[in-house]
Amino acid sequence: MNIPKSMKAAILVAQNEPLVIDEIRLPQTLEVGQVLVRVLHSGICGSQLGEIDGAKGEDKYLPHLLGHEGTGVVKAVGPGVRYVKPHDHVVLHWRKSQGIESVPPSYEWKGKKVNAGLIATFNEYAIVSENRVTPIAKDSDMETASLFGCAVTTGFGVAENNAKIRFGETVVVFGAGGVGLNIIQAAALLSAYPIIAVDLHDGRLELAKKMGATHTINSKVFNAKGAIKEITEEYGVDVFIDNTGQPTIIELGYEITKAQGRLILVGVPRKGKNINIYSLPLHFNKTISGSHGGEVTPHVDIPRYQKLLNSGRIKLKPLITEHFSLDEINEAIGRMRDGKLTGRCLINM
Repeated sequence: MNIPKSMKAAILVAQNEPLVIDEIRLPQTLEVGQVLVRVLHSGICGSQLGEIDGAKGEDKYLPHLLGHEGTGVVKAVGPGVRYVKPHDHVVLHWRKSQGIESVPPSYEWKGKKVNAGLIATFNEYAIVSENRVTPIAKDSDMETASLFGCAVTTGFGVAENNAKIRFGETVVVFGAGGVGLNIIQAAALLSAYPIIAVDLHDGRLELAKKMGATHTINSKVFNAKGAIKEITEEYGVDVFIDNTGQPTIIELGYEITKAQGRLILVGVPRKGKNINIYSLPLHFNKTISGSHGGEVTPHVDIPRYQKLLNSGRIKLKPLITEHFSLDEINEAIGRMRDGKLTGRCLINM
């Protein structure tokens, strides 16, 4: 088993600070259920920005690696691994799938342990748990396939499993980033109407139109509540999906959905930022539910979504709007933060 002694990685050393790009040492043996993957491409999700910012509170695992969406090639497998083998092309994902859940790997940097959890993709190689990788065909486009690690599976899972969108239902998607754009695409596939995309950035809204949004609202320019009501006066809002995690937007969604409407929370508010609602409508079939990655099962759902991609029923290439090297990852994160990044960016190893 030939494991590289070291690799380049982006390390979260301190919260609210840029990632440190440096060489770290890999363990030289694989434990039960571990898989060594040479990472080819990694996406960046809003979840990683939340980790950097400490959105869920103090980070007790620093220093550690980040990233939960990507593609790569299996280089070696540890004892007990059954569902992937060396040379397999794989999607790396954070949702649990089939296979063993291994112990997390321990990397080393400047004499310190570097944590990584069961998956990390901001690094040239990754030792991941078997149940965080799913094999795909070797002729797959590995760039677009990386979006199956989170953006596509979460977006489609939210539409299919959480929102349970039906033909002709009115859907509002607040936040048109990587996940939001795929929720819009899935809603269009499910024949929702109208599909209203709301965001602060015109570039994202233009891309949302290409993905299937029938109406767009720039909430920096227009009053979102008034604009949504104007569009939906005849229909009402059946489904409101929030990707921002902003309490005021969650409260807006709760207010403007129909009496039997569904409010789906994809974004998570910062710790201590609570929502205030009048709960009576919950007794009369209005619902609020939180999504956990769209509740997808990767080894079941990725092949389904791959089939849609191969048949031309969905589009992923337009969602990838910028490419960066691992050395440029902090620039990519900065462009995400200021809204200059329209779709999903890829870190190419």
